[in-house]
Amino acid sequence: MTATPNVPEDRSRSHHGEYKVPGGKLVVVDFDVVDGALSDVSLSGDFFLEPDEALQAINKSLTGLPESTTAADLSGAVTGSLPPDAVLFGFSANAVATTVRRALAQATSWSDHHWDVIAPTVLPTHVNVALDEVLTEEVGAGRRNPTLRFWDWEEPSVVIGSFQSVRNELHPGGVARHGITVVRRISGGGAMFMEAGNCITYSLYVPQTLVDGISFADSYAFLDAWVMAALEKLGISAFYVPLNDIATEQGKIGGAAQKRLANGGMLHHVTMSYDIDADKMVEVLRIGKEKLSDKGTRSAKKRVDPLRRQTGLARTEIIAAMMDVFTERYSATPSELSSAELAVARERVAGKFGTEEWLHRVP
Repeated sequence: MTATPNVPEDRSRSHHGEYKVPGGKLVVVDFDVVDGALSDVSLSGDFFLEPDEALQAINKSLTGLPESTTAADLSGAVTGSLPPDAVLFGFSANAVATTVRRALAQATSWSDHHWDVIAPTVLPTHVNVALDEVLTEEVGAGRRNPTLRFWDWEEPSVVIGSFQSVRNELHPGGVARHGITVVRRISGGGAMFMEAGNCITYSLYVPQTLVDGISFADSYAFLDAWVMAALEKLGISAFYVPLNDIATEQGKIGGAAQKRLANGGMLHHVTMSYDIDADKMVEVLRIGKEKLSDKGTRSAKKRVDPLRRQTGLARTEIIAAMMDVFTERYSATPSELSSAELAVARERVAGKFGTEEWLHRVP
């Protein structure tokens, strides 16, 4: 009688999750859920981990945890299981937590959503800012698909961050002389000097499940991976300078900002310099030495290097390339602003974004 080889059972587990770390490796996890707890957890991927025994330690630390465990507690369990000399390369405890949450459908990936793209539409700057709040709410409430929207506008503007001081950020003389419209947005971050055609601005409206378990800092690069690919396609090798600057070897080309709402919606938006008038910018914005102290430059003019000079392409061509890459990568479809969304945005301008109370809430 022929003996049966002792081959391990090949059994698929009921839950499977994957997460590609931005700039890092793929993390995969498989497990069952028994009586509301993780069971038979198996972590894998193309990452590097030393010592070998740390892999089983991670699996053991996750096995038995309630399926309702938060991303922070999952990450903490992984960290607590690691020996003092453990080295994780290409992934992290947070990445493992995100992968587990995805397997439980408590975190989502790009492919879990249908994406819409709204092409540039000329609107007053106040309306553009109000739309960021309105569309983030709509996505959080599930009334709109996650959406990428490109801005367009005509009036020269400065959009200041939610927590910036009007007095400290602006030169009143320069604002008046150049006819600048000043607007405060809902997200933090720094001031954006925006003349028609001199920069590229887009907003992403996403459910917060997309960044579940991803640190606040890492979420910036994660949400902009597609635009980095688009810039690479145009011959620009761009990278993030923590926390929220986008740069090339020639200098800064843009900055990002975010806002997370209580209903689960999230705003991530970026402004990139296309053909900025640096002389006018420093007449309008107060950009002091302290602001530049960690940027490796003494001049605000030298800090910004526009995309027109780096690519030689028209602004419309760059935006088209960005839309193409996003559409191809995430199977996105064209969309438009609805009349209802525009009406609500204009109401927000009248009641909030266009008021002196909102603009000067931080004097």
